[in-house]
Amino acid sequence: MIMATSSAKVEPVVPVENPVKEITVSVTGYSSTPDQTDDSPFIVANGTAVHDGVVAANFLPFGTKIKISGVFGEKVFTVEDRMHRRFKQRIDVWFPDRQSALKFGYKTLKVQILEI
Repeated sequence: MIMATSSAKVEPVVPVENPVKEITVSVTGYSSTPDQTDDSPFIVANGTAVHDGVVAANFLPFGTKIKISGVFGEKVFTVEDRMHRRFKQRIDVWFPDRQSALKFGYKTLKVQILEI
Protein backbone atom coordinates (compact mmCIF):
# COMPACT_ATOMS: atom_id res chain seq x y z
CA MET A 1 0.00 0.00 0.00
CA ILE A 2 1.38 3.40 -0.97
CA MET A 3 0.60 6.30 1.35
CA ALA A 4 0.39 9.74 -0.23
CA THR A 5 1.58 12.70 1.71
CA SER A 6 0.93 16.32 1.01
CA SER A 7 3.35 19.15 1.44
CA ALA A 8 0.57 21.72 0.97
CA LYS A 9 0.57 24.45 3.54
CA VAL A 10 -2.65 24.62 5.54
CA GLU A 11 -3.73 28.16 6.37
CA PRO A 12 -5.59 28.68 9.64
CA VAL A 13 -9.21 29.70 9.31
CA VAL A 14 -10.10 32.86 11.18
CA PRO A 15 -13.46 32.39 12.89
CA VAL A 16 -15.88 35.13 11.89
CA GLU A 17 -16.73 35.70 15.56
CA ASN A 18 -13.22 37.04 16.29
CA PRO A 19 -12.42 40.26 14.45
CA VAL A 20 -8.96 40.57 12.95
CA LYS A 21 -9.21 44.31 13.38
CA GLU A 22 -11.71 47.02 14.30
CA ILE A 23 -11.68 50.34 12.45
CA THR A 24 -13.78 53.49 12.40
CA VAL A 25 -14.75 54.58 8.89
CA SER A 26 -17.41 56.45 6.96
CA VAL A 27 -20.25 54.17 5.89
CA THR A 28 -22.82 55.07 3.24
CA GLY A 29 -25.57 53.26 1.35
CA TYR A 30 -26.07 52.75 -2.36
CA SER A 31 -28.54 51.01 -4.64
CA SER A 32 -28.50 49.69 -8.19
CA THR A 33 -29.48 52.88 -9.95
CA PRO A 34 -27.48 54.17 -12.95
CA ASP A 35 -26.64 57.46 -11.23
CA GLN A 36 -25.02 55.59 -8.31
CA THR A 37 -23.18 52.94 -10.33
CA ASP A 38 -21.52 52.41 -13.69
CA ASP A 39 -23.19 51.17 -16.85
CA SER A 40 -24.00 47.74 -15.34
CA PRO A 41 -25.83 48.60 -12.11
CA PHE A 42 -26.78 45.01 -11.19
CA ILE A 43 -23.26 43.55 -11.57
CA VAL A 44 -20.69 44.29 -8.86
CA ALA A 45 -16.99 44.85 -9.54
CA ASN A 46 -16.01 41.21 -8.91
CA GLY A 47 -18.44 40.11 -11.65
CA THR A 48 -21.34 38.69 -9.63
CA ALA A 49 -24.91 39.96 -9.37
CA VAL A 50 -25.79 42.32 -6.52
CA HIS A 51 -27.34 40.67 -3.48
CA ASP A 52 -28.02 41.28 0.17
CA GLY A 53 -24.76 41.44 2.12
CA VAL A 54 -22.65 43.14 -0.57
CA VAL A 55 -20.45 46.10 0.35
CA ALA A 56 -18.09 48.22 -1.71
CA ALA A 57 -14.71 49.27 -0.33
CA ASN A 58 -11.53 50.34 -2.08
CA PHE A 59 -9.17 49.68 0.84
CA LEU A 60 -10.12 46.03 1.47
CA PRO A 61 -9.58 43.07 -0.89
CA PHE A 62 -12.50 41.29 -2.55
CA GLY A 63 -13.84 38.56 -0.29
CA THR A 64 -13.09 40.36 2.98
CA LYS A 65 -15.78 39.63 5.58
CA ILE A 66 -16.91 42.47 7.84
CA LYS A 67 -19.56 43.27 10.45
CA ILE A 68 -21.08 46.66 11.17
CA SER A 69 -22.61 45.53 14.43
CA GLY A 70 -23.61 48.97 15.71
CA VAL A 71 -26.25 49.15 12.96
CA PHE A 72 -26.66 45.64 11.52
CA GLY A 73 -26.04 43.40 14.54
CA GLU A 74 -24.42 40.06 13.70
CA LYS A 75 -24.97 40.31 9.93
CA VAL A 76 -21.80 39.53 7.97
CA PHE A 77 -21.06 41.50 4.78
CA THR A 78 -18.60 40.64 2.01
CA VAL A 79 -16.54 43.13 0.00
CA GLU A 80 -17.53 42.44 -3.61
CA ASP A 81 -17.72 45.91 -5.13
CA ARG A 82 -15.62 49.04 -5.56
CA MET A 83 -16.36 52.74 -5.34
CA HIS A 84 -15.06 55.77 -7.22
CA ARG A 85 -11.32 56.03 -6.57
CA ARG A 86 -11.73 59.28 -4.61
CA PHE A 87 -13.27 57.26 -1.74
CA LYS A 88 -10.28 55.73 -0.03
CA GLN A 89 -11.53 54.97 3.51
CA ARG A 90 -15.26 54.43 3.04
CA ILE A 91 -17.59 51.45 2.97
CA ASP A 92 -20.73 51.52 0.85
CA VAL A 93 -23.52 49.10 1.83
CA TRP A 94 -25.76 47.86 -0.99
CA PHE A 95 -29.52 48.29 -0.50
CA PRO A 96 -32.22 46.84 -2.79
CA ASP A 97 -33.85 50.23 -3.35
CA ARG A 98 -32.82 53.87 -3.50
CA GLN A 99 -35.09 54.96 -0.63
CA SER A 100 -33.44 52.54 1.81
CA ALA A 101 -29.98 53.71 0.77
CA LEU A 102 -30.98 57.36 1.22
CA LYS A 103 -32.57 56.59 4.60
CA PHE A 104 -29.33 54.94 5.74
CA GLY A 105 -27.42 58.07 4.76
CA TYR A 106 -23.85 58.80 5.86
CA LYS A 107 -22.53 57.53 9.18
CA THR A 108 -19.17 57.19 10.92
CA LEU A 109 -19.16 53.69 12.40
CA LYS A 110 -16.98 51.02 13.93
CA VAL A 111 -16.47 48.13 11.53
CA GLN A 112 -15.11 44.73 12.52
CA ILE A 113 -12.92 43.10 9.87
CA LEU A 114 -13.49 39.38 10.33
CA GLU A 115 -11.28 37.83 7.68
CA ILE A 116 -9.19 39.20 4.88
